[in-house]
Amino acid sequence: MRFGIVVFPGSNCDKDCFYVLNDVLKQDVEFIWHRESSLKCFDCIVLPGGFSYGDYLRSGAVAGLSPIMKAVIDFAKKGGLVLGICNGFQILLESGLLPGAMLKNRETRFICKYVYLKTENSSLPFTGFRPDSRVLKIPIAHNDGNYYIDSLGLKELQRNNQIVFRYCDRGGLVSEASNPNGSVENIAGIVNRDGNVLGLMPHPERSSEKALGSEDGLLIFKSIIAQSKRGHFA
Repeated sequence: MRFGIVVFPGSNCDKDCFYVLNDVLKQDVEFIWHRESSLKCFDCIVLPGGFSYGDYLRSGAVAGLSPIMKAVIDFAKKGGLVLGICNGFQILLESGLLPGAMLKNRETRFICKYVYLKTENSSLPFTGFRPDSRVLKIPIAHNDGNYYIDSLGLKELQRNNQIVFRYCDRGGLVSEASNPNGSVENIAGIVNRDGNVLGLMPHPERSSEKALGSEDGLLIFKSIIAQSKRGHFA
């Protein structure tokens, strides 16, 4: 499978994603500079975490206007898989590929720690790796990870089964106590209506080896790879 990882000024998880996909999972991976205006033949585009353009204006706002994003949007509209991690999720929101917005964390401070995730939709190319009963342990590292969407938008997400991950406790209970940043309905990740664009705040690339304390993030990447064997996306 061929992955393309977009690199913006300020990206700091691009090499982490490359390492997991290339060295751990033995996939074909290529970096894509943000000034590029077209994409080669890829199966999945990854927008990595970091602080694109220093998070000036709003997190992901400037990156959402980068030349490469028009190509990414076209790729997504044709059914190509797009994975946005942390800052990549913010860029997906700013570019209009996903609905909603990111606010500052409820306690207005940077949070870096492991959290637990409950998978709400296991029928996606990103989540066919496991039964709904399994709780994932994946770290977060963000200052603006408080996902917000208005009541009408939330109903739309719920109606279309677009909520993919929710913050929960070790046992899978979704509660206010397990919400690290104040996100609406404990939302940690959502998908577009077509199911081919996923944005999540936790970092699966940082939990893809046993030495890191969890290998649960690897399951997301493995799901994408397994899905690609059933058919080409773009």
